[in-house]
Amino acid sequence: MKKQSKKQSRAFQVLIGLIELYLKTGKPIGSNTLKEHGFEALSSATIRNYFAMLEKEGLLRQPHSSGGRIPTNEAFRIYADEVLHLSELNPNVEEDFLDLELGESRNLARFLQKSAERLSAVTGYAVFLSSVRFDNDFILDIKLVGIDADRLLCVMVTDFGQILTEILPLNQKLSAFSLKRIEARIQWQVKGGEKPENLADDENDLAKHFYNEIMVRYLVRYSNFSDEDIFRTGFSTLLSYPELNDPVALATTLSLFENPTHMRLLLSDCVRAGKLSYWVGSDLAPYAAAAEGCSVIAVPYRVGQTIAGAIGILGPCRMPYRDLFGTMQFFSENLSKSLTKSLLKLKISFRHPRSTAAPYIEQTVHNLLEIKEPS
Repeated sequence: MKKQSKKQSRAFQVLIGLIELYLKTGKPIGSNTLKEHGFEALSSATIRNYFAMLEKEGLLRQPHSSGGRIPTNEAFRIYADEVLHLSELNPNVEEDFLDLELGESRNLARFLQKSAERLSAVTGYAVFLSSVRFDNDFILDIKLVGIDADRLLCVMVTDFGQILTEILPLNQKLSAFSLKRIEARIQWQVKGGEKPENLADDENDLAKHFYNEIMVRYLVRYSNFSDEDIFRTGFSTLLSYPELNDPVALATTLSLFENPTHMRLLLSDCVRAGKLSYWVGSDLAPYAAAAEGCSVIAVPYRVGQTIAGAIGILGPCRMPYRDLFGTMQFFSENLSKSLTKSLLKLKISFRHPRSTAAPYIEQTVHNLLEIKEPS
């Protein structure tokens, strides 16, 4: 539109002005309202003519016959293209992210989750983040929770702050006291300390069996991974948007989160692009067809010069793209700096999916096969 006639160029200015006013108010924009907000040189009749022209091109629509116009998803896409390189960072946003530091902590999973939560709180949108696998993590604690007579839930907490779960089969019913004694013995093998002595022989054997099963499963999961880890948060923030007040609209918007594969695919495309990327409306159809009523903005983050993952925000198509582009870039820069600084200091390496972890695996398997108990 910008490269066409003067009339088309003026129509484009009207479109951008209407979108920016709609982003602020969330209400249909009439010709008189737009005239009062930067278009005083145009008559209301002229503005209505431009509205009609833009409506024919599929960029505006009129919810009610006698009301104002609102932008279509195609119009939001044009607007995002226009302001991509005009993004501005709100000075208040800088302070929101400057204290986001990992420091001396090895709790990488909690740091990434906390970072995602902070971005969600600042932007007001749902957030999802992909991450590489960090090396030399180990199980720090194990909890056992009885589900029924045939199954146990095992919860593992790692040194890097990951929380992992496994379902363990049972061939006999365990009392709550017996389960607690078995858990204590497994924790002794993990943490050391004083060995529990109050177990019956069958409980002792069961504890050894569970310990070996848990460790083998953890090793397989840790060493052979084909997908990035995913962190997500901020679903409830979307309830504040009128477009998503309807349960059906909210459910379809969040359909992208229904399958982690969809999220990984989208974030992987951002990683491959190596720059801030965005999807508006039907752009999301290849990832989640039902999510066509929303938008996603994603940006990669790095450890040193290597891209370690990407982080995305999801919300309705009515998003303040200009501000969000600046916010996302600033957030990515701060997250990258903090991770790079801390991982170098802690001497922690990382792997992308399908890369090898042979040295770590060899040492761990050797220790595991010996099944050494703490002295």
